[in-house]
Amino acid sequence: MDIIKAFNKELSEEAATTRKFLKLIPEDKYDWAPHEKSTKMGALAVHIAELPSWISLAVNADELDFEANEYKPTPIANNAELLNIFEQSLETGNKALEQLQDKDLENRWVLRHGENILWDGTKYGMIRHSFSQTSHHRAQLGVYLRLLNIPIPGSYGPSADEQHF
Repeated sequence: MDIIKAFNKELSEEAATTRKFLKLIPEDKYDWAPHEKSTKMGALAVHIAELPSWISLAVNADELDFEANEYKPTPIANNAELLNIFEQSLETGNKALEQLQDKDLENRWVLRHGENILWDGTKYGMIRHSFSQTSHHRAQLGVYLRLLNIPIPGSYGPSADEQHF
């Protein structure tokens, strides 16, 4: 099995699903969250849109230190800007996969906050982690949409909103 080709295929498939979710976000609900401890919908959506670029982090760096690189979501005014961030992030991820070589997949990759190690694995593992984060946060966004009574699109088959028995 060619792992890099498999990553390319998975990235393309996940992108199609992610686009469906991002397009549904009500622009007047960017500051909404279902709970005081929850991330605001706009910040969550931007995070999801930026996740494909994490592949580039895995390929072109050996670590990410949140202490040295504080994350701040890119501000957005509308869904067109959100989808533009996603498409740019997707392009960055695809270009990184084009540069990737099999021999690099086992190289160490670390996610940290200063001296505190949050995740320690391989470049392969970090790429897988970016896919997992996309699925995880997209599901979280699905809960937000459901709570706002917005029909949910299917991810890996039809959703309850799409089933017609």
